[in-house]
Amino acid sequence: MDGTTVEEVLAELAALEDPRVRAVNERHGDDHGVNLGALRALAKRLGTQQDLARELWASGGTAAKLLALLICRPRAFAPEELGAMLRQSRTPKVQDWLVAYVVKKSPHAEDLRLAWLVDADPVVASAGWALTADRVVKRPQGLDLDGLLDVIEKRMRDAPERLQWAMNTCLAQIGIEHPDHRARALAIGERLGVLEDYPTPPNCTSPYAPVWIAEMVRRREAS
Repeated sequence: MDGTTVEEVLAELAALEDPRVRAVNERHGDDHGVNLGALRALAKRLGTQQDLARELWASGGTAAKLLALLICRPRAFAPEELGAMLRQSRTPKVQDWLVAYVVKKSPHAEDLRLAWLVDADPVVASAGWALTADRVVKRPQGLDLDGLLDVIEKRMRDAPERLQWAMNTCLAQIGIEHPDHRARALAIGERLGVLEDYPTPPNCTSPYAPVWIAEMVRRREAS
């Protein structure tokens, strides 16, 4: 749908706003009320439109930013632009989608991972850890897993929530994917106790790293 204006899309997003959806989202720190299924349907109808994506992002609204991430061209962004976008991503869903749908597909992903991992802003650092956890699973060659575990052991317990969650994910993925490091990952998780009491719905796996690791290993060995 080339030729669609940002004003038309913003009007459509406003029409999709549902107070009940917003109430649920706000409990998770996300300030929008658009059903994500409807948002994805709109993105599919619009197709890839980089200029429109940039305009939607600049409009500032969370739903507009999420839509922008679905219709953009990930490889079209310079690293400085992605860095600025991350610092503008102050809600969890926008940050998650930016990393998962755009940064991971960027040719600059590894350079950004290294820079963000040591950033003083915990939200930015959490994106670096999310990219690191992805590498632990998909491309672990060259990663210093012991060094990552050293940092996790030292910093995870007292880290802010978003950063703590990303570090915990990295810890669990190291334990799941790398048997030689599993015992240490389990020991760190048990000693720190991070997310041990996290409320987990029935039939879902706890994010507490020792339980998460054990369950995923069990499933693989049973398959």
